Amino acid sequence: MTDHKNNPYYSRTDTTHLHVSDKEWEKILPPGVYNIARDKGTEYAFSGKYWKTDTKGTYYCAVCGNPLFKSDAKFASTCGWPSFYEAIHPGSVRYENDTSHGMRRTEVLCGRCDSHLGHIFDDGPPPTHQRFCMNSAVLEFEPDEK
Repeated sequence: MTDHKNNPYYSRTDTTHLHVSDKEWEKILPPGVYNIARDKGTEYAFSGKYWKTDTKGTYYCAVCGNPLFKSDAKFASTCGWPSFYEAIHPGSVRYENDTSHGMRRTEVLCGRCDSHLGHIFDDGPPPTHQRFCMNSAVLEFEPDEK
C-alpha cells in the first residue's frame, strides 16, 4: 500500500467530491500513479500487481481512497489488466466518452477525485456483461479480515 501521509485528500470514508488541480496532484502522487490517474496513461498488459490477484477484499482508488470494487466482482480475463463486472456502488465511478488513439471507448474515472482508472467494455461475464478493465497502479487492495 502507498504511504498517504503527504496526501491530505486521501480518505476511505469521506465521500465529498474533490476539486484538486493536476498541479497539486503532481506534488502529492508518485510519478507512475500520476501518469495513469491524471495524464490518462496505462500500464503494460500483464504487468500490474493485481491482474492475477484472487484474494477476497476491497479495491480502493490509490489517489483518494474511494472504495471502487469488491473482489467478488473480479474475474479472470485474458486482457492482462484487473477486470471487474461491476463497481462497488453506482457513484463510486463515473464515465466519459474517450475518442483518443482513434478508438471509441468509455473511460472509467473515480467518482470522488476524477482520476483515470481504465475503460469499460461490453464483453464481460454475467450478470452485467461488462468488463471494467482497470490499471493496477491506481488501485489499492485491502484483503478481508480472516
